[in-house]
Amino acid sequence: MKKSTRVRKAKKIQTKISGAKAVLPKEGEPKEFSIPIYNSKGKEVEKLALDSKIFTGEVNKKILYQAVIMYNANQRQGNASTKTRGDVSGGGKKPWRQKGTGRARAGSTRSPLWRHGGVVFGPHPRDYHYDLPRKIKRLAFLSSINSKLNEEKVIGIESINLDEAKTKKFKAIIGALKLEGESLFVVDTIDDKVMRASRNLEEVSVKNYKDFSTMDVLNCDNLVISKAAIQKLPERFKD
Repeated sequence: MKKSTRVRKAKKIQTKISGAKAVLPKEGEPKEFSIPIYNSKGKEVEKLALDSKIFTGEVNKKILYQAVIMYNANQRQGNASTKTRGDVSGGGKKPWRQKGTGRARAGSTRSPLWRHGGVVFGPHPRDYHYDLPRKIKRLAFLSSINSKLNEEKVIGIESINLDEAKTKKFKAIIGALKLEGESLFVVDTIDDKVMRASRNLEEVSVKNYKDFSTMDVLNCDNLVISKAAIQKLPERFKD
């Protein structure tokens, strides 16, 4: 991913986090969410209630911020490098004698004070990678989903079955669901036809319910989950 694209996405996510609604349930009354389930033709077939013990609508912005910073840090290649005075070629001869010229003392033309000299305290290759505790990552993941639930950007789909791997077939499903912007489809098992049909659509990504992350949820405008994946999703939050 290009640096400019990564910066734009990071700013976009920061804005989403700052604008996320932290709708907290009243004490003793957990907030209950239900999402509409559609078929592949865009017709609503049922309302599915979500587990109120997990999906409470509570958004922890501080934890989300930590997850975003960790993700962006782990994307850094860390290959920026500069040469010190010992790495720059040349400079073996003393430019002029030590005394008698009236000029300042100089021992090498590759001094950091000179043009074409070495760099002082410049960047060198390093690893920016770090990890967050498992419980914090889990809470960030849950907060990202709750933020989408608060924004009413989560819908369900019965299943995604394509008779042939054609992009226009998958695009027809997107049109039937009236999705605008970037959409994340979460399924219980990834079908080869679905993957091949969706990979040409830049605004669409398809993930297994075990593999999608906090950043996947924050990056999308619409979260579409298959009914089977919704039923299996609580497994992600078990100890």
